[in-house]
Amino acid sequence: MNGTMKALVKNGREKGAEIQQVQIPSIGDREVLIKVKATSICGTDVHIYNWDEWSQSRVNPPYVFGHEFAGEVVEVGEKVAKVTVGDYVSAETHIICGHCPQCLTGKYHICENTEIIGVDRDGCFAEYVALPEDNLWKNPADMPEGIASVQEPMGNAVHTVLSGDVVGKSVAIIGCGPIGLMAVGVAKAAGASQVFALDLNDYRLDLAQQMGATTILNSAEVNPVDYIKEHTGGHGVDVVCEMSGHPTAIDQGFKMITNGGRVSILSLPTRSVEIDITNDIVFKGITIQGITGRKMFETWQQVSGLLYSNQVDLTPMITHHFSLEEFEKGFELMNAGKCGKVVLHP
Repeated sequence: MNGTMKALVKNGREKGAEIQQVQIPSIGDREVLIKVKATSICGTDVHIYNWDEWSQSRVNPPYVFGHEFAGEVVEVGEKVAKVTVGDYVSAETHIICGHCPQCLTGKYHICENTEIIGVDRDGCFAEYVALPEDNLWKNPADMPEGIASVQEPMGNAVHTVLSGDVVGKSVAIIGCGPIGLMAVGVAKAAGASQVFALDLNDYRLDLAQQMGATTILNSAEVNPVDYIKEHTGGHGVDVVCEMSGHPTAIDQGFKMITNGGRVSILSLPTRSVEIDITNDIVFKGITIQGITGRKMFETWQQVSGLLYSNQVDLTPMITHHFSLEEFEKGFELMNAGKCGKVVLHP
C-alpha cells in the first residue's frame, strides 16, 4: 500500500510528541500490514513521552512509538500463510531472532536479540503498522477493540502473577497502574485467598477494588508492611508482584514477603535500589523473578482463556477513549494518575 498516514511521532530528544504525516510502512514476504483500530498507552510510552533517563538511553527519535493495539489485516506478504486480509488481530510486540541460545531452547520471551515495536522500531500510534506474521494473535470477532488492544499488557500481568502458584495464597500487588490493576483481577481469578493492592493514588485504589482486590492500602496513610503482617498472622504475604518501580515500595515488598515466598518484579526502576539482601532475601529463602514480556505464546493462551471465560473483566480499568489527535489528554491523565487504561483511536 502506497501513500502517507497519520502517526504520533516521538520527534526529538525532549519531552513530548507530535502528529505527523509519514509513509505507510512497506511489508516483506512474511510480514503483514494492519489498519489500527485501537491503540492503548503503556507506562513505557509515558517514559518515552516524558523523555526520562531510561528512554534517553534506549530509544532513538524520530520514530513512531506505541506498541499495544488491535486492528484489521489489510495486506499480506507473498509468503504469509497464518493470517489473511480481513483478520482481526492483536500482536506480541517482541520480535525475536529465532537463533540465540534462548530461542533455541524455547525461551523466546527472553531472546537476547529482541526488538520491541514502538521502542526499537516503528510502532502502532498510527493508522497502520507492519509486523511479522509470527507475531500476530487472532481475536474473536466480537471482542471490543479497547479490550483487544490491552491483551499485550494483560499478558505482562498474567506472566507476573502466574509465574508461580497463587491458589489459596496471599498476594500483594504493589503499584496499581494499568498492569497492576490487571494483575489484581488475574490474582483473584487464579484463586488467591487475599489480594492486597498498594498504591499512593486513591483513584487507582478504587479501580483496584473494582478489579477484585480484597484489601486496598494507601501506603502514605498506613504502614503496608505492618498492616499486611498483622493480617497474615504475622507471617507476611506468600507472593509479591512489584509493579511500582519505586525504591521505597520495592524495599517494603521484600520486607512484607513471608519466608520461602516469591517476589516477581515487572517494574522498571529508573535508578539503583538498595535492598537488605542478608535479612530480606537470603535468610528468608525467597525466590525472586525478573519478568519481561510474555511467554510466547503460552501467556497469550492464558490471557485469551481468562477473557473468554469472563473470569477477568477489564471493563473497570479501561477508563478513557480519545482520538489519536487528542493524545496529549491521554498522556496528561497518565502522568497525573487520574486514569486506568487510556485507549486512542486513529
